[in-house]
Amino acid sequence: MALPVENAAVAAGADSLSGILARHVARIDCVDLDGTVIHAFRRAMVDYFACAFAGADMPVTQALHAWAAAEGGRTVASVIGKQTRLPAAQAAFVNGAAAHALDFDDGHTRGSAHPGGVIFSAALAVAEKRGATASELIAGVVAGYDVMLRIASTMHPASARQGWHNTAVAGVFGASAAAGRIAGLSPAQLRDALGLAASFAGGLRQYLSDGAEVKRLHPGKAARDGIVCAELAQAGISGAIECLEGADGLLRAMVDRRIDHDALLAGLGQDFLISAAYFKPYPCCRHFHAAIDATLALRSEERLESGEVSEIDIGLYQVGAHGHDHRTANNLLEAQMSAPCAVVRALIHGRLNAADFEPSAFVGSEPQRLLQATRVHVDADCERLYPNVRSGVVTITLKDGRRLERRVLNPRGETADPLTDDDLSRKFTDNVPGRIGEEKAGRLLERIWAMDCQSDLSGFFPLLAP
Repeated sequence: MALPVENAAVAAGADSLSGILARHVARIDCVDLDGTVIHAFRRAMVDYFACAFAGADMPVTQALHAWAAAEGGRTVASVIGKQTRLPAAQAAFVNGAAAHALDFDDGHTRGSAHPGGVIFSAALAVAEKRGATASELIAGVVAGYDVMLRIASTMHPASARQGWHNTAVAGVFGASAAAGRIAGLSPAQLRDALGLAASFAGGLRQYLSDGAEVKRLHPGKAARDGIVCAELAQAGISGAIECLEGADGLLRAMVDRRIDHDALLAGLGQDFLISAAYFKPYPCCRHFHAAIDATLALRSEERLESGEVSEIDIGLYQVGAHGHDHRTANNLLEAQMSAPCAVVRALIHGRLNAADFEPSAFVGSEPQRLLQATRVHVDADCERLYPNVRSGVVTITLKDGRRLERRVLNPRGETADPLTDDDLSRKFTDNVPGRIGEEKAGRLLERIWAMDCQSDLSGFFPLLAP
């Protein structure tokens, strides 16, 4: 078999790539995980709930919830921020969409994917359905992040340039790993689950052209399908063994083997990629957060007023510039995917929250003037550093002729410049109490920060309902 990953055991015919990943997932045990990995799990969970509760009342989430509830089925899993419960796969679908509804959820720079909305949505639904322990939940989430982000990192940036959305494509593998680990699948069953996931993988970036809400569904779709794949594998349905490296496997079919050969297996079992997740301070596409940070820094240091500005130039890498250079905000997602929109609002108001991306925020003469004065280009240094670093440079030309420039290598929230635990707690308290009340939100946050392998999950899921 033609293997794209240089690994002696694989080259000797020991196993398929999906088999290696399956054994890795089956071996993950909460009690063996380093304390830093457990804490990374807690941080990711705090951020996940902050985002999912914030997105629970968004129109796309409400529409999806209404559809799922009308489908019926055995109601075994919680819908975040709702009194209702749904079948596990449907609850994961809705919760995953909620977590991504404001583009505020965590991500991974090397893989350019959003893992939290996928992995936590699948893992929590399966854990609640099965009455799993905290130890099983933690192991499942860590496994899910690892599989999803390794596959995403292997494919990116060729996948994005080919039009694939890594969150949906790689996410279904991670969700099947998380669901399968919590359900106690054997290595052979986990390999089948991954083999099935390869045929469920999909999700296009065409939403960039018109701000289509389908993007919000991608984490939920991957979470739902991952649960389905794990359950079908447990039921005895086989998946393709060489689903990744085969002649018609994922890596050939989607990216024609234009891959990072080392990303899939390097450090497997030692480096858990949940520790490499970033967390967003701004509810918009991560590709231009460095440009936002640069703009806010210049605004503060130079005490800039927007009226002083005549031109704005934003330098990004190609993947960041492509599809994110438009200067229109006809709907929320279109604005959230626009580097000019984000930088202009940051320059005018010195902050960015969800309201700053509403179309009404761009109708005035000043935002329109600045949008028309903003350009995005591919910066050679940014392109050279990508995909390992998501940098950006902003040059602001003032009406008096002065030019101000700021380059940011690592946007705030990356592991090189992380949000603190207190920052994440504030993100949680900014978004959760309004949906379930101060007292319940406080108890939920306390339980997350204290969660470990011995924690009791009884009473945890009722905290998610108002």
